[in-house]
Amino acid sequence: MKGLRWGLLSLLLLASAAQATINAYTFDSPAQEQRFRQLTEELRCPRCQNESLAGSDAPIARDLKDRTYLMLRSGKSDAEIKNFMVARYGDFVIYKPPLRPRTWVLWIGPWLLLAGVVTMVISRLSRRSSPPSTLSAEEQARLDALLHKED
Repeated sequence: MKGLRWGLLSLLLLASAAQATINAYTFDSPAQEQRFRQLTEELRCPRCQNESLAGSDAPIARDLKDRTYLMLRSGKSDAEIKNFMVARYGDFVIYKPPLRPRTWVLWIGPWLLLAGVVTMVISRLSRRSSPPSTLSAEEQARLDALLHKED
């Protein structure tokens, strides 16, 4: 009976600890809540690579969500919050990096690659559709001789 009590007590403590880890954010208005949701979707988790803060359960993501919430509640604009995150974690933390000389490859590279592929395809197709060259009289006679030789 004593073991059962300790087991129930430990289960109760674990359940309350799990309940305490759930972050319940309160907002002044639905618009503020929408801004928070949008920001946490636009910001990337530094640990999870391709997951937003909203979708990540990593400790760093929870910290960044808390920081975003506090900054939002203190009246910071979306740009100020993003600038803070970029200053701390680099352009990687936002899904749409700004157009800078460092990020030109990210923005222009895919278009240059696409243009190169389209140019190559057009070049190959134009070579295939070109009419065959005409044979000289000597070449034509040789071709005819080869074709009639098999008969």
